[in-house]
Amino acid sequence: MVSPNLSEIVTTTLRNRSGVVADDVTKNNGLLTRLNSRGRKKPVSGGRTIVQELQYAENSSFKRYSGYEILNVQPSDVITAAEYDYKQAAVAVSMSGLEQLQNSGEDAVLDLLEQRIDNAETTLKNNIALDCYSDGTADGGKQIGGLQLLVSTSPTSGTVGGISRATWGFWRNQKFSASADGGAAASTANIQSYMNRLYMSCVRGADAPDLIIGDNNYFRLYWESLQAIQRITSADKGMAGFQTLQYMGADVIFDGGFGGGAPANQMFFLNTKYLFYRPHRDRDMAPIGDERMNTNQDAFVQLMGFAGNLTMNNAFLQGVLFA
Repeated sequence: MVSPNLSEIVTTTLRNRSGVVADDVTKNNGLLTRLNSRGRKKPVSGGRTIVQELQYAENSSFKRYSGYEILNVQPSDVITAAEYDYKQAAVAVSMSGLEQLQNSGEDAVLDLLEQRIDNAETTLKNNIALDCYSDGTADGGKQIGGLQLLVSTSPTSGTVGGISRATWGFWRNQKFSASADGGAAASTANIQSYMNRLYMSCVRGADAPDLIIGDNNYFRLYWESLQAIQRITSADKGMAGFQTLQYMGADVIFDGGFGGGAPANQMFFLNTKYLFYRPHRDRDMAPIGDERMNTNQDAFVQLMGFAGNLTMNNAFLQGVLFA
């Protein structure tokens, strides 16, 4: 017989699993894994936008003095904020009355539901993970503003978090393109030299990139450049399922392969101290309301969704190496 509490079972199951999905999504993406492990997953509790405070200038009251000389006590405007819009996504788990009848018996129904819930979770996780590498333009700008927006190959144009990169130099990330500078295309012979140049532009004292993400090609070039000395991979990231090398103390992660999100022929040099994954606490891979059933349709739907964005509060310590 058909379970009379089927919709309740779906809703309860999704709610019980939503916390696991919210945690597991970080394992589906090298970037989100690092942000989660470094405490850079910062759930949002509400607000019209996601606000990320940042320091954009030094305090102008600094003055060298001697004895009773008058000091500068004028206040300085040194803090502003970037504002990021919420980006939303959803996936549906549905079942028709006919399917309930065809899969009669509670165990049979639950088997079918389990497969559909697993598929819905995988779909949501995969697409959110891919969006974290995007430029945020898909579906009319409804997509997460990912690394191709935050750490752009054209950092002097466009707007990020409501701040114009054309106007404000502090909001521009670093970049290096060998071909643009009259050099040769990246190869096993020169990839480390190119990485060195970009890395040095992303360092400020003890602040330096701690995560480097490469696509198939650039990761391969760096890997092959090291094989003669057999550089050892990082054990903790290896256990997380990512192929990882080391460069100047930073993990170099391969996030290409089948279905990988890293854009072709690009390598991101990231200081994850200033990057944040900001899901809304009530929509972090969680059910959206209760089940929905149309009055003129023999079927029900339960939605599972995400709302949030990827944010940044320092651009000039991030960099991208590209063709």
